[in-house]
Amino acid sequence: MVGRRFLDETGYGAHSLAPDRTRFRLWAPTAEAVEIDIDGVGRVPMSAVEEGWFEAEAACGPGAGYRYVATTRFEGEVAVPDPAARAQQGDVNGRSLVVDQSAYGWRHPDWRGRPWHETVLYELHVGVLGGFEGVRKRLPELAALGITAIELMPIAEFPCDRNWGYDGVLQFAPEASYGTPDQLKALIDDAHGLGMMVFLDVVYNHFGPDGNYLNSYALPFFRDDLHTPWGKAIDFRRPEVRDFFTANALYWLRQYRFDGLRFDAVHAISEEDWLREVAQRVRETIRAEDGPQRHIHLVLENDHNRAALLQDSAASDDAFTAQWNDDWHHVMHVLLTGEHAGYYADFAADPAQRLARSLMEGFVYQGDASVVQDGKLRGESSAHLPPTAFVNFLQNHDQIGNRAFGERLTVLANPHALRAAQALLLLSPAIPMLFMGEEFGATQPFLYFTSYSDHTLAEAVRDGRRREFARFPAFADEAARARIPDPNDLATFVASTPAPQSAPAQTDGFSWLAWIGALLNLRHSHIVPRLPGCSALGARVFGPGAVGARWRMGDGTTLSIVINLGEIDVALTLDAVTAPAGADVLFDSGGVLPALEGGRLPAWAMLAVLEPAS
Repeated sequence: MVGRRFLDETGYGAHSLAPDRTRFRLWAPTAEAVEIDIDGVGRVPMSAVEEGWFEAEAACGPGAGYRYVATTRFEGEVAVPDPAARAQQGDVNGRSLVVDQSAYGWRHPDWRGRPWHETVLYELHVGVLGGFEGVRKRLPELAALGITAIELMPIAEFPCDRNWGYDGVLQFAPEASYGTPDQLKALIDDAHGLGMMVFLDVVYNHFGPDGNYLNSYALPFFRDDLHTPWGKAIDFRRPEVRDFFTANALYWLRQYRFDGLRFDAVHAISEEDWLREVAQRVRETIRAEDGPQRHIHLVLENDHNRAALLQDSAASDDAFTAQWNDDWHHVMHVLLTGEHAGYYADFAADPAQRLARSLMEGFVYQGDASVVQDGKLRGESSAHLPPTAFVNFLQNHDQIGNRAFGERLTVLANPHALRAAQALLLLSPAIPMLFMGEEFGATQPFLYFTSYSDHTLAEAVRDGRRREFARFPAFADEAARARIPDPNDLATFVASTPAPQSAPAQTDGFSWLAWIGALLNLRHSHIVPRLPGCSALGARVFGPGAVGARWRMGDGTTLSIVINLGEIDVALTLDAVTAPAGADVLFDSGGVLPALEGGRLPAWAMLAVLEPAS
């Protein structure tokens, strides 16, 4: 049904009822009175209804600019944007816009997504790729490469026009500097036409430091007794607050047809029961509207490694599909770079054994004492979960951008070891994720960037970031810290734009793009069809950087992988890896099979073998 429309039925903000009629709703429990100031109309009083809510209808339609004027006891009149604005005229401090969400006619309205086990994620930042239109132009080449899902870093309206997105303050409004709501829908529509899913990273644990006015008219939105690294904790004990974020999750999935959400840093949300509540509400609502055929995937970032939240989401509506597996990343980073500072200290001892555990059981920390957290026990047993309950990655926005100079692995690791690590990432059963530019071996950094117009805030962010690195020996003195790029400098943003021409020239004619493409072709042909019902069989450590692992695939075959990320050969025979009779060599990074037959596993090598069902 070409041109199908989807109505916006969320109970927050402005809702277009007709070409010249709009309903407005605002939760402002700290306000004594509220008016809507509408371009071309003037001020319209809102009626106080139950539990701090204000409502009104006004003679205006899509495209009208407006803001709320709240009268409060302590601040008097304050003019504020709509916290549930569907779009902004300019920046977060400006006027909100009435948007007709039914105006866009979807060209692929019958798209139902893809099963989770088919997912190959590609995380990207919309801004550095040229906005919604820039990302849209990249879709065909990503689909041809074998990417089945792109994941957008947060796009909720943030201050000014350059930001990672984790400083968003208007959760329902796509960032104006990236494009219009319809341009975002066109991006998603095109992706669906290419058979690709689109995921969105959402931030429900805090608001950014500029443009959030909730403290002016909705003080109960936050807690006075609990703080996070970003300030007062959001009060998820309150039904209005819970409903606000649940409505937001549903809004992106229903109005923009996103296929899944990645929930940022949920360990900073004190009410875990809300996580189960939002998962259940999302699944029940989408199933009621679109039927059980539509695939919706909910993914966590959770430093607490709460395996209980990752029970079978096909059987339990309140469970999440998967979690970003930082443990896997950290141990791989230690093996590839030898770095032990910061949180990598938890993975410095016997990293090969820790990698073996992660390959078999997902989390490395499953109730174990963390050195970095002063002996605090971290995590829960995850051995019972399928490999697809974990999203593995070698790089992402955090792990690159939170470095002082934003270095990628292409400039930190031995290229031969990195190639083997990419093969392990893309051919092992866990869900793999690539970070933009990784597919062509980009060497440009991905730095932390902002564009605050408030110079005091910009200086505070710059100085605060430099202080963060003072505990590292390399930045012990002020002169060294001064070399850390200023987040607010335009050059910092420009330097973070990956481009294929930045890929390193290889004297052996090696192409990162061809390497990734070949690995993804193998994954889709031989791994993905066998993932449903896959379970771990066991893993062994063969050397300081050498590990072997085996999985029983869903069709009864056995996938065996052996990898050596170290720089020296390891004594090992083929029989120790797999039974050779009838086995099919799925992947050989180069001369590995004959070397094993000779009793050694070469440095920087990986072999994947598929054994027939017994």
